[in-house]
Amino acid sequence: MEKRLTTTAMLFSLGFVFMLILAVGAFFYGIQLGTEKAEAKYAAKTAAVQPGEDATPYQQQELVSFYLTVFSPYREFQSEWLAAADKLLRGGNIDSAAAFKKLAKLADTKAEEASSFNMQKSPLLGEAQVAYIRSLKYFKDAASKAAADKSDDPAKILEHIQSDKNFKSAVSESLAAQSAYYDAMQKWAASVDPAIPAAYKIAVPLGVEQWDKLSLIVKNKVIVSYLSERSELYAFLPQDLTSRVDEFIRSGQASKMKLKTVGGIVDLLLNTRAVDSGDFNANKARFYQSETLPQLPFFYAE
Repeated sequence: MEKRLTTTAMLFSLGFVFMLILAVGAFFYGIQLGTEKAEAKYAAKTAAVQPGEDATPYQQQELVSFYLTVFSPYREFQSEWLAAADKLLRGGNIDSAAAFKKLAKLADTKAEEASSFNMQKSPLLGEAQVAYIRSLKYFKDAASKAAADKSDDPAKILEHIQSDKNFKSAVSESLAAQSAYYDAMQKWAASVDPAIPAAYKIAVPLGVEQWDKLSLIVKNKVIVSYLSERSELYAFLPQDLTSRVDEFIRSGQASKMKLKTVGGIVDLLLNTRAVDSGDFNANKARFYQSETLPQLPFFYAE
């Protein structure tokens, strides 16, 4: 009797140990499976944000602060620079030495203004701020050099300016800043409107039909890219050119001229000087009433 009880106890003990081993194995298998799922989920999220891609959400107030403290001072300088360059181009009566000494001083002043507010918490806006400040400093050097130019021929002075490495660097930095600013606007728009992508890869070539499907904020970023490729400064803003492209397409002119790509239309409009400051606001009521835009003054000018 005692022996049978001992055998039963042993069998019971072995069964208990076996069940315990199964339970522990299942427990650790569950942990491994859960870990693998968590890692896969994390990997998927990581893959969605490409290396170097800025996933930082942008607030409208940040865009407005940048406009007031960085963009506006730069634009004030650029307007003065383009006005002086236009006088030289037209061979007008201009004291170039005095004009460019004034521009060198103005560039210095505007660079200080653009540095007065720290935008570095917002990566793209911080990048744009640095680029605008660099642009102004390069413009200062280019203006100082132009002020010392002894030529009496306005066309020659302009030619010297345009071939100067400081001027070329100033333009390059300005266009880089513009690109970062409009990129930040697109990321803001994507955060408030799910239909707008945070990033857009431009098709080459970009057809008219593809263009028509884009939101205004994405069209503006496309235009910024085209302007950067040309490495030139213009008095108008990217949205002015955007609206002229839309007007050109909707009026049927693109079809009549058999222009099927946006790049071809942009080249035609720029080469014929068919874009002016204020074109966007002239066309806004007709084309863009339902578009998502940040409350920036240049989108809502009277």
